[in-house]
Amino acid sequence: MRQIEVETPHGPARVHLHPVAKARAALVLGHGAGGGVGAKDLQAASKAALGERFAVALVEQPYRVAGRRAPAPAAQLDAAWSAVIDRLRNSELAGLALVFGGRSIGARVACRTAAADGAAGVLCLAFPLLPPRRAASRNEPQSRLPELESVAVPTLVVQGARDPFGIPPAGPDRTVVQVAGDHSLRSDLAAVGEAVGGWLARLPGLAGTPQQASTRGVNDGAGGRRRPRRED
Repeated sequence: MRQIEVETPHGPARVHLHPVAKARAALVLGHGAGGGVGAKDLQAASKAALGERFAVALVEQPYRVAGRRAPAPAAQLDAAWSAVIDRLRNSELAGLALVFGGRSIGARVACRTAAADGAAGVLCLAFPLLPPRRAASRNEPQSRLPELESVAVPTLVVQGARDPFGIPPAGPDRTVVQVAGDHSLRSDLAAVGEAVGGWLARLPGLAGTPQQASTRGVNDGAGGRRRPRRED
């Protein structure tokens, strides 16, 4: 595993890169709002991806690198993510198709940037379909479904069956898998890994695009029913 610091418009981000020999593609994952890349569902998804010969990059947003727990505004999260994607695509992960993903708020970032940044697929762990109740006072939309609906590439949503933030519907190119537990997805990590590994194994069109044709990088062979107070 390598740690890479990437400069973004909002401070340095940190990437935890797990290369594999003769990688088929790469999975880039973001963390939840108050958590980090060590979240158990992210680790389960990473293990499954490595088993399918996907390189894995776990991305720490600048606010987490700076030691803050409160997330940055959406526009800053998206801009920092895009800067990391640009760096990885042109360096460490050059030549590989990139699947975007993350848990909770990280899944939202992946959805919002998928089209502009050329994702080959999107993996959402515990997508927070409904905002927290306190958001009503801020006039937030009642559903984040439009973020999912904006994704035009194959999408997998892995959701706890008792997630208080709701369960997104399946769609023409969107698979929704319910597993035991709540928003944390900790109750059945084996099911999380199985869902992720099976979906990645079936993903079509993973050949690198002309913009990714460089031969550099990792392809060289190198719980309980607790209602969360915040999205994490």
